[in-house]
Parts: sequence; structure tokens; C-alpha cells
Amino acid sequence: GGNMTVDYLGVYGVCLKDNRVLCIKKTKGPYKNRYDLPGGSQKLKEGFTETLLREYLEETGYLVNSYNNCRVYDVFVEEEERTVRHMMVFYDVEIETYQSKEIQTFLGDEKNDSAGVYWLDISELNITNASPLLLKLKQEIMNDDNLLEKTEYKSWKIL
Repeated sequence: GGNMTVDYLGVYGVCLKDNRVLCIKKTKGPYKNRYDLPGGSQKLKEGFTETLLREYLEETGYLVNSYNNCRVYDVFVEEEERTVRHMMVFYDVEIETYQSKEIQTFLGDEKNDSAGVYWLDISELNITNASPLLLKLKQEIMNDDNLLEKTEYKSWKIL
């Protein structure tokens, strides 16, 4: 239709162990009640890796020890009033094995839209429970031939 398209750019951390990925559950926004990758948008004058470290800690309580393998994808998510072109910068991350003491304050913070941390098997993720970010990560892990091609989600369902 003639709805508007908006661009959204976020930076996200991928922490994989034994085919399981560290996820958060969204409490609001278009991916509400779905699993998602920890991450989010940049603050003014913030570089990608600064955003990664800050958002990862805010949303999970885990400190990122190291990061590598930066890559970027985009997906088009058609909502009722608009289409969002969601550009996602992924980094593979290694994290501290313990959560920082601030996790309770972070997860209770209204600015934060994470409802806790989950380790999910890649095979469990699908269109009914996951954000487009996790679906893109799944494509990556499964070596999907269409990984780099345009992905469109028509009439995206908000749960």
C-alpha cells in the first residue's frame, strides 16, 4: 500500500553455546512477546561496539568480554501503518559467565524492554515465537542460500 517506510538501525550480540543462543524476550514494540537478540539503537556519537557493550549489559546483565565477526543484514517488516526497514549489525560475542549485580535494576527499568534471558536451541526458533533478527541468525547458522537476499515480512503479526 501507500504506507510509509522508516529505517531502524540496531547493533546486536550473538552469543552461541552448543547450538543455543542467548535471547531476551521483548515486552513491547513490534516484536513484543517474541524472543530477540540483545541489542538496540545507538546513542548520539556512540560507535557500534559501544552500543553493543551498553545494550548487551542493559538487556541481559552480562558483560561482553570480546566481540568479532561484524556483519549486517536488513529485513522489511510490514506493520499496519508502516513498513520498517530493520538494519541489523551483528557481532559474535563472548560474555562473562556470571551476570552483573545490576541485572535486577536493569530488568526493572522502564526504559528497558527485556523480560529476562533465555538460552534457546536454534531449532526452537520460528516465525511464531522469534523476531526477524533471530530468524536471520537461524538462516545464517543453517547456511540458507537466501541469507543475503531481501527478506520481507508481509502483514507482520504482533503477538
